[in-house]
Amino acid sequence: MRDEFTAAEAKSLAPFFTNLDKPVFGLKLPQEVAGALFSRYSRSTKSLRRTFLDEFLGDPELALKELLGGEQPQSDQSLALKKARAFYDRVLIGYGDDSVAQLGGAHIACEKISNVAANLLEDARIGIAPLEKSTRYVRFDQKDEHGEYLFYREPKIMASPHQSAYLEALNLLFETYSRQLDPMIEFVKRSLPIEEIELRDPQTGGSLSYADAQRDEKLKQWAESAYRATVRAQACDVLRGYLPAATLTNVGLFGVGQAFEYLLTKLYSHELIEAKNLAATIHRELDKLIPSFVKRARPSEYLAETFSATHALVAKFVSEPPTETREAVALIDYEPKAEENLIAAILYPQSSHPLEQLKQLAAKLSHEERTRILDEYLKRRRHRRDKPGRALEQVYYTFDILGNLGLYRDLHRHRILTQERQSFTTTHGYDTPAEIAEAGFKADFDCCMEKAAALYEKILPDFLLEAQYVVPFAYKIRWTMKMNLREAVHIGELRTMPQGHPDYRFIVQEMWRKIQKVHPTLAECAKFIDWKTYRLGRLQSEMRSEYRKSALPK
Repeated sequence: MRDEFTAAEAKSLAPFFTNLDKPVFGLKLPQEVAGALFSRYSRSTKSLRRTFLDEFLGDPELALKELLGGEQPQSDQSLALKKARAFYDRVLIGYGDDSVAQLGGAHIACEKISNVAANLLEDARIGIAPLEKSTRYVRFDQKDEHGEYLFYREPKIMASPHQSAYLEALNLLFETYSRQLDPMIEFVKRSLPIEEIELRDPQTGGSLSYADAQRDEKLKQWAESAYRATVRAQACDVLRGYLPAATLTNVGLFGVGQAFEYLLTKLYSHELIEAKNLAATIHRELDKLIPSFVKRARPSEYLAETFSATHALVAKFVSEPPTETREAVALIDYEPKAEENLIAAILYPQSSHPLEQLKQLAAKLSHEERTRILDEYLKRRRHRRDKPGRALEQVYYTFDILGNLGLYRDLHRHRILTQERQSFTTTHGYDTPAEIAEAGFKADFDCCMEKAAALYEKILPDFLLEAQYVVPFAYKIRWTMKMNLREAVHIGELRTMPQGHPDYRFIVQEMWRKIQKVHPTLAECAKFIDWKTYRLGRLQSEMRSEYRKSALPK
């Protein structure tokens, strides 16, 4: 859906964006404002420029109009800017100091890209921070100005005999999602009426029934508004399994120049047409913002040829079929001497001893002595935001995970660990949310999943990578996560919070059950993991949000 701006709106917007008519564009904004804008944008059906126009530009506190005096920012040809770019060129190109490209960054918005492309962008682990349109807060039953559902028409497939089957299957997925969304909202309301839910006072945290809340008009409003938002989010969570990987989304990125340069190189070198096109459009906009940092980005023969070579190696050496397993989380590798390595790492910064000597000392300590040291290191943590120390980075775990594409999108966001995924596929079957069956939609759901799988198998021999676009979020994929104990604590405590999606809460709880089994003492490092299961787990969080919003000046 292309934004149409009036002449007056276009004049107001022009100083703040690199273009007003293309789906990929850069922001010319103070970075704090851009961050807030991206955050709001992830929960809105509107485009970023429209969100900015409607909700930010006229805000007197931001004073954006006054900031630029209502005029176009200083020209790219200004003497000061030319000198700055000449300096960066001299250091970056003349001396090869790549770290200089970490000193400048840019915000880029990528709109109407597929979830396949979104995952390629979010694969960038270091130097780039992404934020993606939420499948929880935004309905995906919209159509564009031509009356078509918002999914990517992959060029190779659209130019092939598979075109009509591709369009038919993806339209069926979207039609079913759209038809069931409002009935699912009503089903969730009937299943979990507000009268039967325990609430919590957003000010005191005390237990509260809906009957109690009705005695206070403000509490009643907070509770009802939070309940409506939570029910809608629950329905969207349940039905997101229908959405195919071709579903169009929006991704906001902030990154330093060095990270953008490598991201562009990877995209240019990818076999998918969408990736190459996205590289060109992002590059064009970055040339308007940080041209010196990305001038060396180009296709890499090394990356492209290595992909082809490793694919050929799999075909040659991996001839046996994959082992049949339905285990969601497998702990593949861990350190047998983890406890003594951790104890040595705790003692190391405060001593003057070699690490090897401290490891030998730790090996001689009794279990009680090790436990005491570990307890002293961790017991003062009051909540999950008190991060455990770096000693936990000396212990590593490798997990092989089998989970649906929807939950993968959520767990994929963690940066400081090593992740590697396989292609999106229908090979491993799909997850069916309990609510789908309870609401009477299972026959429709199974029919849609089976049609998508049949199409995937039909396209796969002709288009190995492009077949991924038809895979619905409900289907399972495999990926590995290698992380140290510190990151495992972070994921465990963050992703088991009550407001988290039940699918990824289960996966992370399983990861910690595996850690408990092999390292029961070290498992005590994660003090704030929530082991419970919830329905409408977001409700208390939404109530707190409503409370905070009500406190803002009108």
